[in-house]
Amino acid sequence: MKVKLILSAISLFVASYISAQAQDPTQNPFNEFAKKQSVLIQESYNKRDAQEGLKLMTFLMDKYNQLNGDNKSIFRGYVTNNWYNLSCLYALINRKKEGYAALDSAIKYGYANYNNLKADSDFENFKNDEEFKRLVTKVRSVGDYKYILQRAEKYNANDKRKLPDFTYKNTNDAHLDILRKTFKLDSVAGTGDDASKAINILKWVHNTFKHDGQHESGINKINAANIISSATEKHIGVSCGELATTLNECYLAMGWKSRKVYCLPKDSLKIDYDSHVINAVFLPDLKKWVWMDPTNNAYIKDENNTLLSIAEVRERIIKSKPLFINDDANWNNKVKVTKQDYLDRYMAKNLYRMYSPLSSEYDYETRDNNKTITYISLLPLDYYSQSPDKSEDKNATTNVMVVRYKTNNDSVFWSVGH
Repeated sequence: MKVKLILSAISLFVASYISAQAQDPTQNPFNEFAKKQSVLIQESYNKRDAQEGLKLMTFLMDKYNQLNGDNKSIFRGYVTNNWYNLSCLYALINRKKEGYAALDSAIKYGYANYNNLKADSDFENFKNDEEFKRLVTKVRSVGDYKYILQRAEKYNANDKRKLPDFTYKNTNDAHLDILRKTFKLDSVAGTGDDASKAINILKWVHNTFKHDGQHESGINKINAANIISSATEKHIGVSCGELATTLNECYLAMGWKSRKVYCLPKDSLKIDYDSHVINAVFLPDLKKWVWMDPTNNAYIKDENNTLLSIAEVRERIIKSKPLFINDDANWNNKVKVTKQDYLDRYMAKNLYRMYSPLSSEYDYETRDNNKTITYISLLPLDYYSQSPDKSEDKNATTNVMVVRYKTNNDSVFWSVGH
């Protein structure tokens, strides 16, 4: 029964999915009920009492099924964890039919810890069974992130679908000029080469405000000046997307081409709402895109100390080539970022598919009335949803149009554009 953690609901709260009006999940009565039920199910496991375990699990599911959709997403971890614990209990007493049914339920609700399942000694009686091997393979297809990424390696350089060109505002833009002068970005950048300047600005953005991935910031105008002022005046944290917007516009203000890059998992079960947003900046000195992550103060190098792009990092994860994170990479100046957790697990999961705004400019993603916002997505060939080539979604109240294009051509996606 390895790694049987009683998952707290708050760790499963995903701000990008839950509406800004959602209540604090820790105040929901189900949270305390599920905690207690989890302890009791753990005790039934310790006593090898399958009848009591099933009774407790049935009661938990009855209460869970009364929740609304948002709360089901928040509290799913309790269900996942306890179905898994119950399957372990059945396995220990060699009740295979019930054990496989419970394990299948755990997977249905999101169990994805492939390494733990494969190594769990509770399933010793099951490990030669074809049904157990089938379920392990099923978990691997959603929970072994490097394996999933390796299967998604292939793009299609012959994909000729017509796409608009990426564009970038330069320092002649009045808003970017004001941003550069207001925050003294030339002084922040220093007098070194492009790489050192880009890293100095990365650190400045990282240290200007905190990241908060569990709560909506409430910032409506999505531009660097407003994000900085709102966050500092209200003493609030911001999302990874808001950090990336700020860094992106700072890089544009310095005269560099830069993008926000939304990084997402495959998520074939459609239960993983976690994703990450980082930056790609094209540095003239290096003549290449470079990975910059303001949430984690992170950039990546190879064994020759060369800064790497997002595409290069993705390829190196797939091929198990050396990757090195800067020593001062961290989250909120509290938690050190390690390669194992950041690249091998988190970004291996979230580098499956990507998209970027078509236009990299000041305030591009603020959803003002009658505005059109366009994105281009890069999909690997094994992604299960390849069409339509172009989609349009118009808000009936604001008339904001969101347009999305898809491509399998990584060369086109990473072209420098105009």
